[in-house]
Amino acid sequence: MPPSPDARRTETSWPIFLAFLRLGLTAFGGPIAHLEYFRREFVERRGWLSAQAYGDLVALCQFLPGPASSQTGIGLGLMRGGLRGALAAWLGFTLPSALAMTLFALLLSHVAGLAQGAWLHGLKLVAVAVVAQALWGMGRSLCPDRERASLAVAAAVLAALMPGVTGQLAVILLGAVVGRWLLRPPVAAVHAPLHVPLRHRSAVALLAAFGALLVGLPLLAAALHQPALALFSSMYQSGALVFGGGHVVLPLLQAQVVPAGMDNSTFLAGYGAAQAVPGPLFTFAAFLGTAAHNGPGGWLGAGVALVGIFLPGFLLVTGALPLWAGLRRHPALRSALMGINAAVVGLLLAAFYDPVWTAAIHTPRDFALAAAALLLLQVWKVPPWAVVAGGAVLTAILGWG
Repeated sequence: MPPSPDARRTETSWPIFLAFLRLGLTAFGGPIAHLEYFRREFVERRGWLSAQAYGDLVALCQFLPGPASSQTGIGLGLMRGGLRGALAAWLGFTLPSALAMTLFALLLSHVAGLAQGAWLHGLKLVAVAVVAQALWGMGRSLCPDRERASLAVAAAVLAALMPGVTGQLAVILLGAVVGRWLLRPPVAAVHAPLHVPLRHRSAVALLAAFGALLVGLPLLAAALHQPALALFSSMYQSGALVFGGGHVVLPLLQAQVVPAGMDNSTFLAGYGAAQAVPGPLFTFAAFLGTAAHNGPGGWLGAGVALVGIFLPGFLLVTGALPLWAGLRRHPALRSALMGINAAVVGLLLAAFYDPVWTAAIHTPRDFALAAAALLLLQVWKVPPWAVVAGGAVLTAILGWG
């Protein structure tokens, strides 16, 4: 019999690591699918927490910057085993895809022309379908009414007119202000308890560390001119300032590494490969750290970039979760968060247009293949890894590019 939901005890790190390692090896399909994998494994099968408590955890992670599925996993590990459990959960879920992306980057550096093959064009076309599916799913969930749909479109226009971090922050602020004054949350339900074995003082310290690194790392990198520190700082900024997950972080990462010397074809090859592996899309950072010219490169670069992009999300969720039990009942905050969620859809819509659509769709043939990939994903429910692999193989055989 599984343990009772919300059991007030902690578990050693090793079982937590093994549970998440199994998911890291098998969880294809992106963040929405990952959340369903977590629900089945830790709510239904293992009984680590109740369905209602899991829903509240997911809600918090959707509101925070960073990769929502990874942060949900970190939160589950924190609730089960404290900070060591959170680290074990992150390592188990992240390690398989991080190793795969690092090895792929090393392969690209030794195989001439691999990043310019016709298969790459197929990956870019399938990426259009993958992002479109994510956009549709988030839009239905987070913009179910006219007010939030209108806010999402306004946010997309603002993000397109003001690209980069400045525009992204403006979009999030717009969502919060509009949500606070115009949106009304539903009547609050009774919340299941969220047991987190971490003191509030420690939680505040973690949030303070997040803010200190956000401000201090760019200053330190500019003063010391160390390539590894500069890479870590750029990845930390990307991980800390992105709402909406891996697809939204794409333009931020592209702006960081391509002007610094990385070939755009190499960047897109890694992004396409990230669609074909299980686990979080943020492990694309391991590929960038391995191949980047503005850092140590190789395995060291992969580790620096990987820790840099995941650290802000780790600090945020471990710091915010102990404080969430009281805050989640506040009506004004819930209204602002509704607006932020709608703005996230707008960010996704802007990112879908540029660079995902503009980099891939050039001819009617491109549009046809992307539409077919979307049909397979959305209607026929073909696993994303199979659609990605099929798109790469088909374009390679036909010589499209």
